[in-house]
Amino acid sequence: MFSELFWAYLIAISLLTVTPGVDTLLVMRNAGRGGFRDGCVTSVGICSGLFFHATLSALGISLLLLETAWAFSVLKWAGACYLVWLGLGSLRQAMKREGDTNEELPMVMRRRVSLAVSFREGLLSNVLNPKTALFYMALLPQFVDASGSAFQQSLMLAGVHFLLAMLWQCGLAWMVVRFRGMGVGVGVKRLLNGLTGGFFVAMGARLAVN
Repeated sequence: MFSELFWAYLIAISLLTVTPGVDTLLVMRNAGRGGFRDGCVTSVGICSGLFFHATLSALGISLLLLETAWAFSVLKWAGACYLVWLGLGSLRQAMKREGDTNEELPMVMRRRVSLAVSFREGLLSNVLNPKTALFYMALLPQFVDASGSAFQQSLMLAGVHFLLAMLWQCGLAWMVVRFRGMGVGVGVKRLLNGLTGGFFVAMGARLAVN
């Protein structure tokens, strides 16, 4: 049904998937926080949000949202506040004193973050990102065959994006865990949290003022 349109979409979405961004850093941060499971569940939450944006795009709600200034402003500010909140959480972890960390404890003794928290962080990061909404509204219609069902095709294309993003992000989570297992210390973890937190706060502030 998609023929050349599908292959063009596959190339475009693959390039988008491997481009570093907020989702990439969130998966890496959470993998460093709670291991491979935490990173992968965060990725599931992020990728699940793609179906939300694909549905809005197919139903035309995204177009209405983009044409309604106040509604788009609400989405933008919600996304900005969430990024700042995530960033402050990472910065707090980065500033913890050495005695406050449980890095030296065996994995079985560390406090695990619940699956619900990891999934929610990923989902909200994606759903509240107006750039994702803009991307799906601008890109998806270019690869939908007008002779078929726009809704079904949009969900199918989102499914392809889901699989590619899951593979990429879970691979990143695995690499973070491997590096940690090779003796990456508390200092490196703090540095990662500090850089990630600063990036999230800066992105949130930029999103709010633009």
